Amino acid sequence: MLKLGIEVSQATVAKYMVNHRKPPSQTWRTFLENHVKQLVSVDFFVVPTITFRILYVFLVLAHDRRRVMHFNVTEHPTAEWAAARLVHAFPWDKAPRFLLRDRDSIYGAAFSAQAKSLDISEVLTAFRSPWQTPYVERLIGSIRRECLNHVVILNEISLRHLMLSYLDYYHGTRSHLSLGKDSPDGRVAQPPEMGKIIALPKVGGLHHRYERRAG
Repeated sequence: MLKLGIEVSQATVAKYMVNHRKPPSQTWRTFLENHVKQLVSVDFFVVPTITFRILYVFLVLAHDRRRVMHFNVTEHPTAEWAAARLVHAFPWDKAPRFLLRDRDSIYGAAFSAQAKSLDISEVLTAFRSPWQTPYVERLIGSIRRECLNHVVILNEISLRHLMLSYLDYYHGTRSHLSLGKDSPDGRVAQPPEMGKIIALPKVGGLHHRYERRAG
C-alpha cells in the first residue's frame, strides 16, 4: 500500500492481516513422542516408615516399553549416590541418548558429570512442572495406589523387597493402554481352548495374574 502512495495505520494492517501460525517449534509432547526410544526419566519419591523415618526411592524409567531399568532405596540420598545409580542402570554401553529429570538440587554436579561421562544429554523440566515428566509421575502414582497405600513399611529392607515384588508384577503382568493393553515384558494371549482360568497371587495377594491352565 505504501508503494502505491496509500498510508495505512499499522493497527489496521494488523487487524486484517491473516494470522499465519509460526512454523511450530517442537512441543514438549512432540519431543517426548519423537524420542521415546532414546529417552529415560528419573525421579525420587518418599515413603514414610512405621517409625516415621523417611525413605527415598529412586527410579529410572525407559519410555518406550515403560520398563523400570533400575531402582534403589536410601535414607540419605546424595548427588554421588544418585550418580552411582546411573552406572548400575546402564552397564555395557546401553545408556540412552536423553535423560529427563526435574531440577531438584538432590542431583547436583556429580550426577550431571556422571550423565555426561555416559554420553547422556540431560533434559531439565521447568520449575514445579511435574506434567513434563508424565511417564515416571504416572508410575509413581501407580506404585502408591496399587501397592504402598495398602501396606506398612518397616524399614529399607522391607521397602526394597516390596518394590521388587511390585515391579515383577508391573513388568510381567500389569497391562498398559499405551502399550496396546500389553505388559512391559509382553504377554501372549491365551485362547479358551488352553484351559480354565486360574488366579496367581502377586505382591503378597494385593494383585493377581490370571492365566489359563489345562486340566
